[in-house]
This record gives sequence, C-alpha cells and structure tokens, in this order.
Amino acid sequence: MERIRTLIVDDEPLARRRIAQLLELAPDCALVGECRNGTEALARLTDPAFPLDLVFLDVQMPDLSGLQVLQHLPAQGLPLIVFVTAYDRYTLQAFEAHAVDYLLKPIDPDRFGRCLAHVRELVQQRTSLQLYQQLQTLAREVALPRPSPDTALEVARPEQFLIKNNGRLYFVAAEQVQYLEAQGNYVTLHTAGQEHSLRSTLNHLERQLVPGKFLRIHRSLIVNCTFIKELRPWAHGEYLITLLDDTHLTSSRSYSETVQRFLQGFAR
Repeated sequence: MERIRTLIVDDEPLARRRIAQLLELAPDCALVGECRNGTEALARLTDPAFPLDLVFLDVQMPDLSGLQVLQHLPAQGLPLIVFVTAYDRYTLQAFEAHAVDYLLKPIDPDRFGRCLAHVRELVQQRTSLQLYQQLQTLAREVALPRPSPDTALEVARPEQFLIKNNGRLYFVAAEQVQYLEAQGNYVTLHTAGQEHSLRSTLNHLERQLVPGKFLRIHRSLIVNCTFIKELRPWAHGEYLITLLDDTHLTSSRSYSETVQRFLQGFAR
C-alpha cells in the first residue's frame, strides 16, 4: 500500500511538532505539509496538485475554525479528517462534520496509535471501494456474450416486481430499485423519488434477487450495490452507507461480516 499522505493543520507550533513527531513513528505515513491556520488549509485542500489522504485538523483557530474549513469544501472527495481539540465538547460536532476520529490535546501516544490504526483500515476500505467502482465501470463497457439457444429463455427472463395498488397492476424493474426496506408485512421498494409497497417478506424477495448485485446490510434492509457511493465504518462494526442520491443507510452489527466480505471480494 502507498504511504498515507498527511497534512497537519494547527495554529500552535508545539501542537504541529507533537503530531509530526508521532507521525515519524509510523513509516506508512508521509507528512507532506503543515498549515498554520484555516485559510492556508483551505488553499491546500482545494489544490488538485497536492492530493491528500489524511488531515489532522485543529478545531479552534483564529481565522477559520476546522469546522468552518470543512463547510467550504465539497463532501465528496475529501481526505480522511481527524479533528484535534483541547475541548471534548467538540466531539459531537466533529462526527457531525464526518470526521473519522478526534484527538484531545495533549495528545496521548497510545490514543494516537489507535487513531492511526483506524485510519489504516479506512484507507484500505476506501481503496477496495474504488476498485469495486472501477470494476463496475469495466463491466458496463465490456459487451456480454450472446446466450446460447438453450439458455436464452432463462437469461431473457425479466427481473421485475409486480406491484398491486388500488386495483392497478404494474411492474418495477429490479435494476431501478435502490434499496428494499421491510416494514411489517410489507416491503417498500425505493426507486428514484418513488416508493412501491409490496406484500411480501424481505427473505422471500432476497431469494429472487441477483446474487452479488444486491447486498443484505440489515434484517430489514437490502441495498442495490450499483447505487452505493460510499461506505463509512461506523460504531460497533456498523457501516454508514451513502447512496448516489445521498440517501444514508446504516448496516447492523450482525451483517458487518457480510459487508466486509463484499468489499474484500473486490480487493483481491
């Protein structure tokens, strides 16, 4: 794996030096720059000539706070953010701003080590997701072989759901379904801007879905993998899953291994 390109942003020279010293003990991290305030950080983070993987970002700075810096940046394509603060009350704000971790000053070496271990996992998972997306693009570009006459009927069978609503019958193609959600004795099919209610169980519908294209992430949720934009490890083995339309879904702990196997399958 390539070294983790790291930036330190803090208005205190001693704080920057402390993080730099701890990074020297991590050979897989490469310190590529330091910023003394939010304005310098904003300029560096918006410069495409200097790609970054990880930023240690101070919360309180005299010009722009760390939270304000992130508010000026697009959420997509950001490096991993670790907030550094002397005040624990900023912890919740940090995670609301999509930080992957936070460190309290003065920084404890053991706590810093655990933070880096978490960062390494996220970098690896992000790499796996990028590979998965590349494979998706490749699959769309490569023409599928024509089926033989013996298998043509089976391949041509449409993958769709029959919806009954107020005496009306209509079909919803499986490929249009972003995710399926169990709600009592019904399953709701979520498509772009619409919901379709189907009297069934999620277990029954799961057996009809194409393996590998749909992923069970919760006892009440199945997601269409082609609509996944981002997976973010969350607390207790859960994952925060963001779809292309910025819908957020959360996997359950009992399905964390399923999600991990799904990602590992594209990292071989």
